[in-house]
Amino acid sequence: MYRNHHERHRISRMGWLRAGVLGANDGLVSTASLIVGVAAANASHGSVLIAGVAGLVAGSLSMAAGEYVSVASQADSEKAELDRERLELETDDVGEHKELAAIYMARGLEPELAKTVAIQLMAHDALDAHARDELGITENFSAKPIQAAMASALSFAIGAVLPLLVVAVSPPGLLIRIVVAVSLVCLAILGAIAARVGGAPMARGTVRITFWGGLAMALTAGAGALFGAGG
Repeated sequence: MYRNHHERHRISRMGWLRAGVLGANDGLVSTASLIVGVAAANASHGSVLIAGVAGLVAGSLSMAAGEYVSVASQADSEKAELDRERLELETDDVGEHKELAAIYMARGLEPELAKTVAIQLMAHDALDAHARDELGITENFSAKPIQAAMASALSFAIGAVLPLLVVAVSPPGLLIRIVVAVSLVCLAILGAIAARVGGAPMARGTVRITFWGGLAMALTAGAGALFGAGG
């Protein structure tokens, strides 16, 4: 007996998962590294906090701007392709039917069936059929610059806020150790969650994100200590 149901595949989460994980990871690693580096240079507790807040604001805006420009460029390309396809549909309807049928034949349909499918789909919505099957553009995966920019800025800020909260409650003498420890734990959790949701091995994702985050903090702390000693 046929049951109408919708399967949920992990691939549908890859877009927002990638943006969310990258944003939160960048926010956590860059802000924690900045805090550790400034603290290693023997800056005051207040200066460390100010540097962290500045890093959060600058990083969030940078992520938003970069994501907006990138996705807006993609949206412009998609629009140009759709405009071109719309013109081709108006000027060469027969050729577009053949083109769509050829796509379906390449995917394994018999020639007659492919022609029938192409005719029916184009009768329903010709531009949508070509956008999806020829250009790979669908509503769910089309470029949305503003949403992408806001999501990147928000995820970065969420990651950056964690080490800032640690700075606010940590005693100056233990600030670096506590920030590093808490940041590594948060990175491990973030890596595990990302791997779990994405269907990847959790151990690999956890180790990878924790290693690179720890390396970034160590190198920044070394730079801060070097320049702090020189000053």
